[in-house]
Amino acid sequence: MLSVLSIVAPVFALIASGYGARRLGVIGLAAVSELNRFVIYLALPALLFDVMAHAEASDLAQPGFIAAFGLACGAVFYGTVGLSLMAGRPLAAASINGLLGSYANTAYMGFPVLLMLFGAESLIPVTIASILTVCVLFASAIVLIEIGSHREHRPLPLARKVGGSLIRNPLLVAPVLGALYGATGLGLPGAAETFLKLLGGAASPLALVVIGLFLGEPRPVATAERKSALALAAVKLFVHPVLTWGLASALAVPPRLAAMAVLLAAMPTGTGPFMLAEFYKLPAVVTSAVILVSTLGALATLPLLMLALGVGAQP
Repeated sequence: MLSVLSIVAPVFALIASGYGARRLGVIGLAAVSELNRFVIYLALPALLFDVMAHAEASDLAQPGFIAAFGLACGAVFYGTVGLSLMAGRPLAAASINGLLGSYANTAYMGFPVLLMLFGAESLIPVTIASILTVCVLFASAIVLIEIGSHREHRPLPLARKVGGSLIRNPLLVAPVLGALYGATGLGLPGAAETFLKLLGGAASPLALVVIGLFLGEPRPVATAERKSALALAAVKLFVHPVLTWGLASALAVPPRLAAMAVLLAAMPTGTGPFMLAEFYKLPAVVTSAVILVSTLGALATLPLLMLALGVGAQP
């Protein structure tokens, strides 16, 4: 329990630092948008390029793990999008809800937690989960948001407009370019490696500070928004890992890999949905609340899940 707390504590400290800076007035509200643009256009693309440039095809050949984790992410994402549309949400807002229920914090929390529990053997599965979450899931949400943001309803003009938006989106271009470069086998020069590590390393912590800045601005929160945040946090912390466990069992994934998949699915919501909501000027009250509530809830759910799976920290 204390080990999990020590890993989660920096997440809250970063959010709290942004919250305190906003409440004290040392950073203005305009910083939310501008810092978020820095993450979207520079830091996160550098991280995505770096991940994909180092991804070895042979190391990523884990079909059972990929199927269990990936199908669970897709089912939760599209299921939540569908339910949100049925509730009358616009497609763009429904896409953010889908991310909130399925976008696990695999990088910022998944890596240290699984390294603590399984050692170095967890690095490849966590990398796979991060690629599926940060690249594939993110890309799906961006496509739906772009479709929902255009008023054109004729198929061909709509496809041209959405396609044009997508090829200009750094969050889609960066991982594609990274994968293409990685396929050359050239390796990254030392200076480029350092540049990407420095710039990409700013993505997660800065996004958490931005969430704190957003939360530090007094604003009314409707009862419906509170209920939505609690419901989506519950989907992330309970529905997502349970579905992953069911798929891993059905696909006969080896026990340790299955446990890793379930624990990664049980991670709280990452900062990606908030960054997208801010970037596309969508309401972010529920988004920031889900990230905070699910991270708090993970303090209780992760240790219980570890106990249920029979895993403990490496000696």
